[in-house]
Amino acid sequence: MPPRGVKKGTKRARQYEHIKQSQRERGTSTGRAEEIAARTVNKERARSGSARTRSRTSVRDISSGRRGGLRSGTRSPRGRTREQLYNEARKLGVSGRSHMNKRQLQRAVDAKKR
Repeated sequence: MPPRGVKKGTKRARQYEHIKQSQRERGTSTGRAEEIAARTVNKERARSGSARTRSRTSVRDISSGRRGGLRSGTRSPRGRTREQLYNEARKLGVSGRSHMNKRQLQRAVDAKKR
């Protein structure tokens, strides 16, 4: 079942089913496959302007199709973008974050979470 706001028979519904099926063929559990498909479709809807709400990273980040899992499941510093790290640092109250580079932000966020 596609995410809320996606009508049956539309391009997004077909995209959802295709992604879900691809994930299942890779051996992903049904629940996880549905989650990945829904997130991808919702991000594409936000990028195209057909979603009611959208985040800055959904719109400014590279598309999910083009990204192809570049940052998925990685714990290395390339895991999140600098902007994502900066926003997380702001939520955690890290001081001096505007002068930090990506690696410094990563370390500060990880240290603050402990």
